[in-house]
Amino acid sequence: MSYPVQDMMGQELRLEGIPSRIVSLVPSQTELLYDLGLEEEVVGITKFCIHPEAWFRSKARVGGTKTVHFDRVQALQPDLIIANKEENVQDQVEALRTIAPVWVSDIRSPEDNLEMIRQIGLLTGTSPKAEVIIQQLQSDFATLPLANCLGRKVAYLIWYNPIMAAGNDTFIHEVLSRIGFENVLKNAPRYPELDMEALQQLQPELLLLSSEPFPFAEKHIKIFQEHLPETTIMLVDGELFSWYGSRMLHAVTYFNELFI
Repeated sequence: MSYPVQDMMGQELRLEGIPSRIVSLVPSQTELLYDLGLEEEVVGITKFCIHPEAWFRSKARVGGTKTVHFDRVQALQPDLIIANKEENVQDQVEALRTIAPVWVSDIRSPEDNLEMIRQIGLLTGTSPKAEVIIQQLQSDFATLPLANCLGRKVAYLIWYNPIMAAGNDTFIHEVLSRIGFENVLKNAPRYPELDMEALQQLQPELLLLSSEPFPFAEKHIKIFQEHLPETTIMLVDGELFSWYGSRMLHAVTYFNELFI
């Protein structure tokens, strides 16, 4: 007998009991499914689902987060597809609903992350494990903000050529705020483009160059330092600022080590 479930977008879907064949279209949520112990249940992932490495090497891949191959998904005969509003394309999500129920997350804050973990735990019959993760994340984030970060002006870049940064209404912005930083792009829309002159005018004390989605490297530090001689510039692990789910279990320790 089927029963109704509502996702984080308010969309209702109907499930036929606890899912036994799951396709995940979101790298961070794939890792969460692993940490919930769903080795047998997860049958398909994307080519960007690199954690855990064992799944990346062994699970069927259904394309990218924005280039899903419907025939591959259909061949796996899933009874649940897990997606995300920002990571996946709406038209593709709608088309996938003809194959199986699609549960979509919408995460803008650490609190949204906890709710996502709780709901996926309920969906998959792994609530006890989900609650352990939630309690640990609550404990970790209760130690923030970091005293030596309070009020420091920061810009967090996610792309180069064009330069793109994390603005307001993003998970990254919320994480920066919890650490204690003031995002110099807090009044900008989600992922604004800006040129070097605009970045100079913002006068960030700290410039964070993310490892993803653009792989910033040491050579980029030199480029930005020429234009921002008074700014401290650092390469950072983008996963620990932007991957919600259980990856956040490693975040606060990383922040303490990075900004000590």
